[in-house]
This record gives sequence, structure tokens and C-alpha cells, in this order.
Amino acid sequence: MTKCSRAVVVRTTAFAAVFTSCLAIGTAAAETVKIAFIDPLSGPFAPVGQNQLKSFQLIADMANKGKWAGDKQIEVVGFDNKGSPQESLTQLKGVIDQGYRYITQGNGSGVGLALLDAVNKHNERNPGKEVVYLNYAAVDPDMTNSKCSFWHFRFDANSDMKMEALTSFMAPDASIKKVYIIGQNYAFGHAVARAAREYLTRKRPDIRIVGDDLHPIAQVKDFSPYIAKIKAAGADTVITGNWGADLALLIRAAKDADLKANFYTYYGITTGVPTAMGAAGAERTKIVGNWMANNETFAGKEIVTAFKAKYNDDYYAAQTHSIITILSQAIKTARTADPVKVAFAMEDMKVQSINGEVWMQKKDHQLQQALYIGTWSKVNGKDVRFDQENTGYGWKLDKKIDAYVSGQPTSCQMKRPG
Repeated sequence: MTKCSRAVVVRTTAFAAVFTSCLAIGTAAAETVKIAFIDPLSGPFAPVGQNQLKSFQLIADMANKGKWAGDKQIEVVGFDNKGSPQESLTQLKGVIDQGYRYITQGNGSGVGLALLDAVNKHNERNPGKEVVYLNYAAVDPDMTNSKCSFWHFRFDANSDMKMEALTSFMAPDASIKKVYIIGQNYAFGHAVARAAREYLTRKRPDIRIVGDDLHPIAQVKDFSPYIAKIKAAGADTVITGNWGADLALLIRAAKDADLKANFYTYYGITTGVPTAMGAAGAERTKIVGNWMANNETFAGKEIVTAFKAKYNDDYYAAQTHSIITILSQAIKTARTADPVKVAFAMEDMKVQSINGEVWMQKKDHQLQQALYIGTWSKVNGKDVRFDQENTGYGWKLDKKIDAYVSGQPTSCQMKRPG
């Protein structure tokens, strides 16, 4: 028996007042929309997962104070999947049993694909208890192509979109002659390698691919043998989709071996990598992403400053802002937090995020947004105002690429409820 129900029994003469109080408590609880964050909070990728959980929580606090979702409050709670697809499925079952109807994940497309399949099966078997998967960084193109789902929304650009932008930027650079591709041996790493070969061949057929390596994810502690192969191949450019510890260790090995090649990365901005690069990566390491703190108008600078003050850490996952913004607007539009109605409301929605206007494409639930190319550079107080990890270096904007440039066709044949 709950505290409120005991009070009703003891004070029957005050039934109306007590009942009203209990009802108010129940209503307040129902006003909180809870999102389960299922990603690594321990193990080699924990620093990235912890940063991104805090990023979600800071933006949720902003949304709650600003009433972005009206009377609804948004809460993001972390659940450690240890980077494992199987542990992710265990956590998914647990959060569903606890009543969560929204999940978010991003670190690893292998995990993302497992969650996507499990969410689809759960929703098919449990009408009225549907779950929506808000994907902030699992970027395997299949997730919005052959495996697209009404229950899945991706807020990061997929790996093909990023490679389209990256190779469009690389193509005019005549100094690029020999490219080495290295990545993690799972769905995403394969997708990056395929796209790099295909798009470079289309845009710069004169460029030679002098190596293409895939390594076990989160298992290599010493990348010096891989760096030795890159040096021996005479590569002037390295393309890598590595992230987290795998990228930090790769960059550190390149620095130790005095490798002069330029690195084109997807995730040079993620926790641990800036410290590994330090001054050695200056003007030689680049990123492609959907936002950077040193953007053309410094949009999002208030968030960067607030995050640093609260956590002594760097905010870099703009997808967290896009997710909370679109989810909040959809809740207001649907006038409910019901996942089915909110999912329909998110389709074709356009909002202003910190990287400009973003649009949730209805046909495949792939967010369309501008992409940015940046170079690791010394802070100068002008175009590089914000550093990372107190290194004195940050990302200098090279080019903002409009959404239509990186846009990709989709093979999605989506089935919608009803």
C-alpha cells in the first residue's frame, strides 16, 4: 500500500483533500518524458559515453527551464551497455519493463542495428506499448535504407553523407595523391571504407588507395604496426572512421612515429582524441561533422560555456540539441507524449538547431542538416576561440557544406502503423 493510500484509510474525513494530493503527484509523474540512454559508461569507450550522457542532460535541463515541450519535463537516464550488443538488449528489456518509451543510443552501429531489430519486434508484439529509438550517432547507412523503420529516427548524418562532404572537400586538393584507409572491423568501419573508395574514384580517379585496413574494435592497444604500414605505403593522407580510444591510440602512434600524413577523421572531436593529438596534430588533422564550436557565427557558444562550467568538459555532440528540440516540438504538436503520435509528429519536422535549420526527412527518418569540415588549429581568439581538453587547440572552420550537397538517395520502403 502506498503512502497516499494509507493516508486515505487513516483520515477518511479528509478524503477529498488527500485524494486530490495523490492525484496531483501522479499527474506530475506522468508529465516527465523519460529517455533511456543506452551506451558505454564503463570500459574503453566510457569517456565518450559519459560526455554524451551529460550533453543530453544539460540540453534536457535547458528544455525544461524553457518549457520547450510545454508542461512536459524531459529526463535522460544513463544505462551502461559496456559497448556490447547483447548487454544493450538486456538493458533495453529492463528499461521497457520500467516503463521507458523512448531510448537513445549512438556509440556503435553494431549495437544500433541490434537495438533497431529488438525495438521493431517489441513494437510488433506489444501494441500500445511502443518504443521509439532516437539514434544520435550510429551512422551505418543501412539503418535508414534497407533496415529503415518507422520507430527509428537518426539525428546524425550517416557515414555516406559524411564521406560525400569529406571527399567533395578533398577533391580540389592536388597535393592528395596516396590515401590509406583504416577503420574498425564492424558495420560502420566497412561502410566508411566502401564509401571512401567509391567516392574518391568518382571524384579523383588519379588518387591511389595504397592501403585499406580493418582492425578489431576496442582491442588494439598499440597501433604502431599499422602506422608502420601507412609510412611504408607512402601515404600522404589517412581516412579513418575510428572513434574514442581507437582513434586516440591511432593518433598517438602516428605522433610517436612522426608520421607526416594528414588525417581526415569522422570523430577527431571526441573525448580523448584532442589530448592525444596536442600540438603534433595541428594543421594536419581534420574532421567532418554536423557542428563545431568555432562555427561561422559561434552558434551554441552559450551551451559550450555552460557545459564547461558545469562539467569541466567539452560539448561537441550537437545531435543532443537536435533530438531534444525536435522531440519537444513533436510533443507540443501532438499534445501528448504517446510515442506513436510523437513519431508521426516528428516526420517532416523542421526546427532551428545550433547548426541551423534541420529537417527530419519523412521517407527514411534521416535528419538533413549542414555539415562542417574543420582543421585542428591553435586558439587565436578570432576564428578559433574554443579549445578542447585545455590543449590550447581547437577546430578551425574550413567549410560549411549545405545539406543538399551531402544528401543521399534512399532505398527505404517504410511501413507505418495503420
